[in-house]
Amino acid sequence: MAETVRRPGLDAQGFIEREGSLARVPDVFRPVVAAARDRLLDLFGSRLHSAYLYGSVPRGTARVARSDLDLLVALRDEPADADRAAVRALGEALDGQFPQIDGVGTLLYGRARLLSEPERYDLGWFVACLCTPLLGDDLAEYLPRYRPDALLARETNGDLALLLPRWRERIAAAEDSERARRPLVRSMSRHLVRTGFTLVMPRWNGWTSDLREMAGVFGAYYPERAAQLRQAAEYGHEPVGDPDVLRSYVDDLGPWLAGEYARVHGVKAPRPDPSG
Repeated sequence: MAETVRRPGLDAQGFIEREGSLARVPDVFRPVVAAARDRLLDLFGSRLHSAYLYGSVPRGTARVARSDLDLLVALRDEPADADRAAVRALGEALDGQFPQIDGVGTLLYGRARLLSEPERYDLGWFVACLCTPLLGDDLAEYLPRYRPDALLARETNGDLALLLPRWRERIAAAEDSERARRPLVRSMSRHLVRTGFTLVMPRWNGWTSDLREMAGVFGAYYPERAAQLRQAAEYGHEPVGDPDVLRSYVDDLGPWLAGEYARVHGVKAPRPDPSG
């Protein structure tokens, strides 16, 4: 029987509360956020529909010289390769200028895609619940409220099986060094922990973005895999450059999690090719 206990992260009606706010940005990161805001305006001008922060900085949990700055940018039209190159260059410039951050990650989409029906329970949910408005017209005003249900679970993380071949390619193409492997361990660890959490999210009936809490929630339902996800949560915070960790992700934990996810929630609906 499904649990009905109200968990943290939900409002009184059982909807996922939006996390993060500009008020929670730690003082040490405020110059970085201000610079990102100004440079996005300079870069895109009237093409910029809106921009958002997400991750540890707007949640107030970022660590100096350890946390990255995460941005989502919505353009009025669909981005081109030149736009993607421009935001990569912007991120590299910010990372070089501000020692308090460890990298910049920027997601770049057109407004129409973010509000499209196929993305309603994936990118739309991400904007409405996990993103903090920084510039422009907040797209959350055009999106529904979301519950931590099986539909949301399937449409957010039900594509792990499709990602695993790409992960293997990235691992094979990476330079043979700890420095090159650490970002892969960090990103893949975080993805696996979040996928493990959303696998059990409807039964737990709540939301959290804390990796350690996510792993703990997962472990209560899958004790035989609990230690693996707890370790992945630690690597999500403090990555290592161990090739054996990456192999275990794509040869063991990842395939098992993809199969169990498909069994419990089904597979994420195919998305149209944005270039088509």
